[in-house]
Amino acid sequence: MNWRPTAKPEVLRLRARMLARVRAFFAERDVLEVETPLLCAAATTDPNLASLATRYIGPHFPAGQPFYLHTSPEFAMKRLLAAGSGSIYQLCKVFRDGETGRLHNPEFTMLEWYRTGFGHHDLMDEVAALVSFVLAETTPRTAEKKTYGDAFFERTGLNPHSADVAALAKYAYDAGISIAGDLPRDRPDPWRDLLLTHVVEPDLGRGRMTFLYDYPASQAALAKVRAGDPPVAERFELYIEGVEIANGFHELIDAGEQRRRFEQDLAQRRAHGLPPVPMDTRLLEALENGMPACAGVALGFDRLVMIAAKAKSIDEVLAFPLERA
Repeated sequence: MNWRPTAKPEVLRLRARMLARVRAFFAERDVLEVETPLLCAAATTDPNLASLATRYIGPHFPAGQPFYLHTSPEFAMKRLLAAGSGSIYQLCKVFRDGETGRLHNPEFTMLEWYRTGFGHHDLMDEVAALVSFVLAETTPRTAEKKTYGDAFFERTGLNPHSADVAALAKYAYDAGISIAGDLPRDRPDPWRDLLLTHVVEPDLGRGRMTFLYDYPASQAALAKVRAGDPPVAERFELYIEGVEIANGFHELIDAGEQRRRFEQDLAQRRAHGLPPVPMDTRLLEALENGMPACAGVALGFDRLVMIAAKAKSIDEVLAFPLERA
């Protein structure tokens, strides 16, 4: 058994300097740092994520009660926004079951923030400013913005908003992409995701920051959908050196629509044989009370350290990853 850390001392010092720069960035902008519980009564309903669960036995719950380690501080932070906190940020550990690899550890550090009165373009500009500030001692990077549709078309020649499953699948098979299991033939999104990760993403953010924005409406997650032809989700992702660093939204604040999306997630979980989980009814109550218009983003801090340290694996920037925990 190896007790030693996987990150070198100089990387741990770099990480500490970057954490300090994050806090300095937000202090300059008068954005409040907050802390919310890691242990939550509700789990993520997202069928693409799995929450780690535990059980509490004690006062208030003598018979025992399941709790979940959060996959993001998002829902609790939105409750603070609804209570009048104003713009806020949080640096915290988050947990996702089954995620281990070159870019993944089941416990990792997330930087998440919400800016009242911002749209997703405003927030993209602030993300670019933060990344430039935090990476100041490494290679300076300019930023570019591309719509999801333009980036997809540039690499594949397909319009992802209108291409059907047959066209997307044909491209994947012709490109020789290895497909694990059977992707559904009734929904284009799994095929879009396959081509995005295997064909589009590897070229994004080379020597710069690349923001993809205006995703298909079916991939809105927690973002507003803007009407149009086609309608699009006001959502963005940041890529640096082919790696996704951040995922942001012009936030959905409609409680009824949020409940509908939770219920849709749960229906998908049932269809795929995934365990049922409780939705966050406290978030829904907060949205019903009224949450201010805002934009929010989650940034993988460990991946940003990887960029700064020129690391090939997340293990190189963590003191003790899963196998040494």
